[in-house]
Amino acid sequence: MTSDDELVTAALDAAEGDTRAFDELVVRHQGRILANCRYLSGSADDAHDLAQEVFVKAFFGLKRFQGRAKFGSWVQRIKVNHCLNHLRKRKGKSFLDVDDPALSGETELQTPASPERDAGRRDMRERIREVLDALPDTLRIPLIMRDLDGYAYQEIADSLGLGLSAVKMRIKRAREEFRRLYDE
Repeated sequence: MTSDDELVTAALDAAEGDTRAFDELVVRHQGRILANCRYLSGSADDAHDLAQEVFVKAFFGLKRFQGRAKFGSWVQRIKVNHCLNHLRKRKGKSFLDVDDPALSGETELQTPASPERDAGRRDMRERIREVLDALPDTLRIPLIMRDLDGYAYQEIADSLGLGLSAVKMRIKRAREEFRRLYDE
């Protein structure tokens, strides 16, 4: 199996229009990027667009990739910054909740549910999503960066422009609040 480093080199050396090496990088990393965009943005609808935009940024920024970090870490940093910018732009705006009972008769807003193999896992994922969505951004984002993305505390502090102790405290409070809300 070709390593990410080899694929980056192949993508950089490829003829114009040959995106096969970069496409392989996308396939390898898209699942995690998409899932984390969902959790960071709090919106399944926005997650697909955000993930696609992350890979577009990575594609056009690949020439600036210096290889000091792994490609996966680099694209994760792009994802975090992009999602944070998205949240900043969205702040203060209101959105229509399609699950609102008052809108239940609006067929244009409804999508038929698709069957899942394991209803128990689906319910647990839904509960985790609800609890994460209930957390404020100041707690949810550092928690996701630490527990889902695997960032070190210092990397989170640098990305968010916070002190190390503030990041540790936010993650501690986020875990406590997550447990409390999940158990309710």
